[in-house]
Amino acid sequence: MNALKEHISFQASALALRDKRNTMLASNIANAATPGYKARDLDFDREIAREMGQSPVRKTDTRHFDNLVGVGADMVQYREPLNPSLDGNTVEISVEQMEFSENSLRYMTTLTFLNRRISGLMTAIKGE
Repeated sequence: MNALKEHISFQASALALRDKRNTMLASNIANAATPGYKARDLDFDREIAREMGQSPVRKTDTRHFDNLVGVGADMVQYREPLNPSLDGNTVEISVEQMEFSENSLRYMTTLTFLNRRISGLMTAIKGE
């Protein structure tokens, strides 16, 4: 059973993280007009590396830009706005919509990969 679990564990972990990120991004979009709301996100690459027991992704050059700051206990980060608003809200709707669209596409791709892995296992079990 461990071999089966290992065969699909990466895709399953990636799918769960993509779902968590989609929820955060949707919450950001829903709170675009809430004064003082701070846009939240998570660093997918860092989180998937942590899930898989690998070293976290790091900036390799001082010129690399990191727009996520303030890592919390649950690894949620707050997005640094490009154009801060007067009411303290850090949600930039165009950025959030773009991030949500990209993450949704990656979610569907991960789901497709996971389905193909499971189909391959089923084919092997049936001996086809």
